[in-house]
Amino acid sequence: MSELLKRIRKTNLHSRIKKVEDVIPLFKTGMNIGWSGFTPAGYPKMVPIALADHVEKNGLQGKLKFNLFIGASVGTETEDRWAALDMIDRRWPYQTGKNIQAGINEGRIRMGDKHLSMFAQDLGYGFYTKDNGGRLDIAIIECSAITENGGLVLTASCGAVPEIVQIADKIIIEINTSIPSFEGLHDIIEPVNPPHRQPYLISRVDDRAGSPYVRVDTDRIVAIIESDRPDKGRSFSEQDETSEAIAAHIIDFFSNEVKMGRLPKNLLPLQSGVGSIANAVIGGLAKGPFTGLNVWTEVLQDTMLDLFDSGKLDFASTVSLSYSVDGFKRFYDNWDKYSNKVLMRPLSIANHPEPIRRLGCIAMNTPVEFDIYAHANSTLVGGSRMINGIGGSGDFLRNAYLSIMHTPSARPTKTDPTGITCVVPHVPHVDHTEHDLDVLVTEQGLADLRGLDPKSRAQLIIDKCAHPDYKPLLQEYFDVAKKECLARKTGHEPQLLDRVFKMQVNLAKNGTMKIDNWDI
Repeated sequence: MSELLKRIRKTNLHSRIKKVEDVIPLFKTGMNIGWSGFTPAGYPKMVPIALADHVEKNGLQGKLKFNLFIGASVGTETEDRWAALDMIDRRWPYQTGKNIQAGINEGRIRMGDKHLSMFAQDLGYGFYTKDNGGRLDIAIIECSAITENGGLVLTASCGAVPEIVQIADKIIIEINTSIPSFEGLHDIIEPVNPPHRQPYLISRVDDRAGSPYVRVDTDRIVAIIESDRPDKGRSFSEQDETSEAIAAHIIDFFSNEVKMGRLPKNLLPLQSGVGSIANAVIGGLAKGPFTGLNVWTEVLQDTMLDLFDSGKLDFASTVSLSYSVDGFKRFYDNWDKYSNKVLMRPLSIANHPEPIRRLGCIAMNTPVEFDIYAHANSTLVGGSRMINGIGGSGDFLRNAYLSIMHTPSARPTKTDPTGITCVVPHVPHVDHTEHDLDVLVTEQGLADLRGLDPKSRAQLIIDKCAHPDYKPLLQEYFDVAKKECLARKTGHEPQLLDRVFKMQVNLAKNGTMKIDNWDI
């Protein structure tokens, strides 16, 4: 308790310190609830876990359900457990966990997908809670301290907290005393609605444009709970030959861009998405030739610490510290070394087109698949089964100086020794259009699509990116499509609507994307 009192420097809030069981009666079914958090970092644990325990103990599965709004995914011991207990009715805008994915795809959880920067501002506008006057009923925010003026010092992420606390009727604060105070590591710009918005005064990655604190009306703070639960960090698979080959292609591409004068020697600010391949690409840069690097991104994963340790990364702006458990320990054990090189910003700033374009970010993200014309699918397997959501990849890919997507050329399955091809005639769901992407990469090679017409793009993608087992099939489709469409004078971007998904249909029926022919 003594540590908790030290962390709450606005002393008139000490009277609002409560036990977690005291806040359970505040929650009623159908409420709109907002949480802090972005990936398994900076999310509330005590209250969500206590609510799940309450539901489980009292047999309230399906009887106490909420509409849940969070900056992105959070720890599975919270939202995924809520899903398992049928506690979620609506969920925006991005999630992770087997139970919540099952609930969405079985139709029990109504999920909406949205570009993350758009989600944060639209939540603040009240678009998602129109039936509640545009308000949230309760916000649950993890903090590491509260200042003398009532400012919230967040923890390992920012997410959509500024928007959430602005529209929440009641606010519950979890002060996490198991981790250091993060005071000074955040740059918060208070959301202002049009037509009163001002430009974001950010022209360097390390520029500060706002405050280290989230301003909040302390009269709406109804409870302060002490938390002793650290973030359950997420680890990724080790680098393998495929991810290392992808990283090598990207580094060679960067080297040539520097040689041609299209990139400076220290490149431009890097954005890297979530996942094992993205982690491996950053790991490759730690061993690469570039120094004086900067990062403007959503998540810092473990290999970002390797990049710092290599002396090649000068500064990183992020939304979240998305480390593994070992990565968090490494960060905390070397606090003085890392903390002055990192700044965390809310989604509405980090993912906003204005700074992304001004800084000239290099965006690197992993899709489920892409097609021969450079449309990419990041969200839906088979065109209808939701995985996680689009996240912030579209925010960056639409606005970056260079927009790069990287994936294995094929992904293993139990029914085909090669696996399924990640390069297809046409993706069954489009998250990123051909207008958004500059470069596609697999372990087979890199296709630089800048300045190319659709048919030239298609041939280059087949030549450079397709797996050898699928390259002849893709080439045959492209040749047949060109011949038939040009004969009909519809040949700008040749597609055969009666055959374009034949590989996917064959996978569903026969367990393989390898077809015998392209006949109808």
